[in-house]
Amino acid sequence: MTDRRDPIQARADGSQDLYDVATWEVRSRLDRVAVSIFRGLKFSLRAIVFLMALIIFVAQFALGGVGAITEPAVGALVVLSALPALGLAWYVRREDATSEEPLELMVATFVLAVLFAGFAGILNTYVGNGVQAIGSGFGTLPVLGLVFMFYLVVGPVEETVKWLAIRLYAYRSERFDAVIDGAVYGAIAGLGFATIENALYITQNLNAAFLASGNIVGAGSDITAVRALAGPGHVIYSAFAGYYLGLAKFNPENRGPIVVKGLLIAALIHATYNTLVTIVPDLISVLIPSVSPFVVFLGFVIVYDGFFGYILLRKLRRYSHTYRDLHDTPDASEMKVEKTEYDA
Repeated sequence: MTDRRDPIQARADGSQDLYDVATWEVRSRLDRVAVSIFRGLKFSLRAIVFLMALIIFVAQFALGGVGAITEPAVGALVVLSALPALGLAWYVRREDATSEEPLELMVATFVLAVLFAGFAGILNTYVGNGVQAIGSGFGTLPVLGLVFMFYLVVGPVEETVKWLAIRLYAYRSERFDAVIDGAVYGAIAGLGFATIENALYITQNLNAAFLASGNIVGAGSDITAVRALAGPGHVIYSAFAGYYLGLAKFNPENRGPIVVKGLLIAALIHATYNTLVTIVPDLISVLIPSVSPFVVFLGFVIVYDGFFGYILLRKLRRYSHTYRDLHDTPDASEMKVEKTEYDA
């Protein structure tokens, strides 16, 4: 994009005062009031989004059963379910060849992803159910309804709320100073989202028989294993979206399309996973009854996440290798100095 200027700006030689004619700067008291109101509105909007997310989270904690994680055994199950996602997020962070990301920004991104997950829960429930009903022809094609919901609601909504967890805080920091930083914060956002999602699934799906006997580990072992396999996907999807958010930050002339591209990639991979994981394991179990459904599910997740995880890591390594190549090679000014000294 070219640097567009008003015709007066283009012809001015710098001696004219163009304030409030073709240029603008803060001069008057009214100007300062306008700036203060604008900053206040921006802050208020972010504060409102954060407050709404906090209210939804508190409601989930109090009414949705998430409070059960205060039980040490349940909390341990939630932590165990998040370990694969944590390991993958850590690996993505290791691939960043630039400066190390500050802990406070990563923690803030994680917390925001946990809080914003509530938005996804509400939209998935109310909007998703409506889309599913329309897509299924009101009961005649239930699988088609699920596919509609995954591609039109679940994938886009969940990837957008994770993207917001990066955009509203870490993205605005001066320490977000490289494209690859977006992938790191995207992975952390995916970890936060996966953690709270796992907590919800585990606390709401504890096996009643084991729970009644006081065997909490037995009550939640199956769902914990399933959620542990689902977690790394969230890290992969949002790392893609985060990478393109980083690319957009340093290419402001094409910021919008780049952000949309990243969200489209993340949402499509996410929705395709949800669709295939709903259909493929059951289909294979029907065709090969001797194979355990969990083994089929495990194999599918490893293949699917492994494929897209490999694509993500190739992208990150390409960035890191390019970064190292450029930093290991003297720039033009250094080469000129060295040549002059040699000639002397």
